[in-house]
Amino acid sequence: MRVKHRRQHFSGRAGRGALTAGAVAAVVAAAVVPVQASAGKAAPDGRPGQVDRPGTPAVGEVRYDLGDQAFTPPAPYEGKVELAAVVRYPRNMASGRHPLILLQHGLWHTCADRAAQAELEAARKALAEAEKAGDEDEVARRQKLVEQASAPLWSWPCRDGVSPLPSSSGYDFLAETLAREGFIVVSMSANGINATSSGQAPSVYQARAALINKHLDLWRQLAEGKGPLRGKLIDTQTGRESRARFAGHVDLGRVGTIGHSMGGGGVMQHVSDDRHDAWPKGVTVKAALGLAPTATWDAEPVTKVPLAVLWGTCDQVNTGEYVDWNRGKNQAPLHQVTLTGGNHNYFNTQWSPSSGQVGGKNDAVPGRRPGHCVSQDGLDQEHHGLDEATQRRITTAYTTAFFRRYLMGDTSTDGLLTGKKHLPSVPRVVNVEYVPPHRPN
Repeated sequence: MRVKHRRQHFSGRAGRGALTAGAVAAVVAAAVVPVQASAGKAAPDGRPGQVDRPGTPAVGEVRYDLGDQAFTPPAPYEGKVELAAVVRYPRNMASGRHPLILLQHGLWHTCADRAAQAELEAARKALAEAEKAGDEDEVARRQKLVEQASAPLWSWPCRDGVSPLPSSSGYDFLAETLAREGFIVVSMSANGINATSSGQAPSVYQARAALINKHLDLWRQLAEGKGPLRGKLIDTQTGRESRARFAGHVDLGRVGTIGHSMGGGGVMQHVSDDRHDAWPKGVTVKAALGLAPTATWDAEPVTKVPLAVLWGTCDQVNTGEYVDWNRGKNQAPLHQVTLTGGNHNYFNTQWSPSSGQVGGKNDAVPGRRPGHCVSQDGLDQEHHGLDEATQRRITTAYTTAFFRRYLMGDTSTDGLLTGKKHLPSVPRVVNVEYVPPHRPN
């Protein structure tokens, strides 16, 4: 989805000082060192298994899937949605209760249908040739063929023999580090919404917020040792029911949410001031973060919960408007982190070109000068050669610092979140704006 870009305000440019010792240094180190792939047994979905780095807490991974059409968002939205997610968690959960973070991906292909992708590429090529020839009748015919070829990539459920595109696994790099820091991270699938959302604005964001609440309610019940998820968590390494016991170890009073792209819009809708009453009983969202979030149509205020937005200047989707919308009204802190040269798709490994996944691409528009991209307002922006891995290290460090601050009360992260401290071991491509809570006169 492409929306109009607004002028940005930046202050508190990242400084040159070193980070303080302690928790932030550990967070940064964890973010900068990539997760190693095991040479051993692969997970059931074909991905390599994960190994734990020496001296770091062990992380477990489970999945659940209650059905492709297990949830119906409330009217006026029309469509059925899956209830499925991948979960990263600290293996040693015996020491008290852990904050819960829910993550929702954005609008992307629903099915990893390579045959459909090949047919679509051929149809687009033929359409371009017809447009070049100026044959209007042939252009109209070819356009219909493009639409027909595209349909299987956006179907739900996917046709026989075709796997769902695992957008929810595209944030494993982020969930891994957060789990090592003591968080339980649930990355939900939203393919059903992606397949049915066309033409349903503005209720699509309400549907996305409702899906977050549904997963939160499932986890509320599981934390009490009951509900539909009991016995449905599958260990991804063994393919069998997980032995992990979450009952009594999930702190629903310390919940965080993350959304990417339209998932970011869903998170902002979910955390907006007028929608807190829709949260399941006993659930309190203490922090929300958008990764290049699209703008909600109604611009509902988000003033009562700490909010962060990470976005990139080569992004053709993000608006970066949430800080501006809530400035001067915010009762909680606002943070805007801008990555010079940041790419929308790099936030999700499944959407990025290096994945080899169906539809994976670099979505930045090349600038008119070498080393530049075109921002959403049509201006050339330097991209500094920011690659996928570096963007993810930056994203991981700031995201982890944000949730440590607002879900764990770790004030040692303040320097990073206000721009007074600079993230080491990465290029100087980060601008941070911090807006403290507004104090009326």
